[in-house]
Amino acid sequence: MGSSATSKRVFVIGVGMTKFEKPGRRDWDYPEMAKEAGTKALADAGLDYTRIEQAYVGYVYGESCAGHRAAYELGMTGIPVFNVNSNCSTGSSALYLAAQAIRSGQADVTLALGFEKMNPGSLGTTFDDREQPMAKHFMALAEISEVRFPPAPWTFGAAGREHMETYGSTPEHFAKIGYKNHKHSVNNPYAQFQDEYTLEEILAAPMIYEPLTKLQCSPTSDGSGAAVLASEAYIDRHGLADRAVEIVGQALTTDFASTFDGSCKNIIGYDMNVQAARKAYEQAGLGAEDIQVIELHDCFSANELLLYEALGLCPEGEAGKLIDNDDTTYGGRWVVNPSGGLISKGHPLGATGLAQCAELTWQLRGEADKRQVDGVQAALQHNIGLGGTAVVSIYQRADR
Repeated sequence: MGSSATSKRVFVIGVGMTKFEKPGRRDWDYPEMAKEAGTKALADAGLDYTRIEQAYVGYVYGESCAGHRAAYELGMTGIPVFNVNSNCSTGSSALYLAAQAIRSGQADVTLALGFEKMNPGSLGTTFDDREQPMAKHFMALAEISEVRFPPAPWTFGAAGREHMETYGSTPEHFAKIGYKNHKHSVNNPYAQFQDEYTLEEILAAPMIYEPLTKLQCSPTSDGSGAAVLASEAYIDRHGLADRAVEIVGQALTTDFASTFDGSCKNIIGYDMNVQAARKAYEQAGLGAEDIQVIELHDCFSANELLLYEALGLCPEGEAGKLIDNDDTTYGGRWVVNPSGGLISKGHPLGATGLAQCAELTWQLRGEADKRQVDGVQAALQHNIGLGGTAVVSIYQRADR
């Protein structure tokens, strides 16, 4: 998001998503997923696909131009359709580009759509399958940086252990994050898992890579999410201010040289997250203290803990205190991942960022049902994909 005075305002006017499913549980393919999410977003916005001027469609596992095929389920109107792939940050990258088209004046109404159809089993537990796109990407990065990238659970687990050694956080702190997010998902009909566990059950689950047990790791998932964005002129013409949600700050960062400084936290994007958050807060004219609800990228509980510090919820090294004080759940200073997060809601890579956008839009409208956070005035979204891209977006109601 540029700082130019001529930059136009951007609003979310419609969101939609499918239920996130365990791969193979539902007989569907990505075009059906995308049609369901896209149709819901268009209906929420109260417009037909013919009003969409550009579409940005994200996915990680798929064929060339699968984004076109997905968008064609909604209509074949000849508009520009762009395929987006940025690993786990794909959905938010598509959202960023759809917003950028409006900010620049290239379009008045755009669509961001994301989907993923994944294989059963754990993600990133081995790089033996060199045909997996993510594995190829990490191996290429390893050649550039001369850093060996282990599979994802090892990488995030190592960052958690580094935090324990440096600041004294404990396995219970990470387990409490898993406990919180599973508990939140009980009230989310879109979540892949809606089971609540005790802290003892979280700690006793099979160890994936210490300190991360299975119930602190996001699953592979199938699903889709979508958002319709519009310019200020469009919402004014159509009287949508009472339901529109403005993206008041948005920043996208990629790897800095610090990614490869030898620290475990930076290899999983800590510095990218810090810089993206700072830019988004500056654009919005808000700070962490002004936010009430957050959807962030808890691919593993270790990442959520580190994000409390990267996003400025607490000083570096003090995430454990935040957790012990219950400051990130209902009744605390923020409600983080009311949807259940990636750990419990699921993580279909291309759809994750757009599902986060949907949850926060519902929260700001007061439409989140049993998950509703009291007094929401502003919301923050964080999504990261290693390789790497971090996207932070800050939202407020248009009629606040």
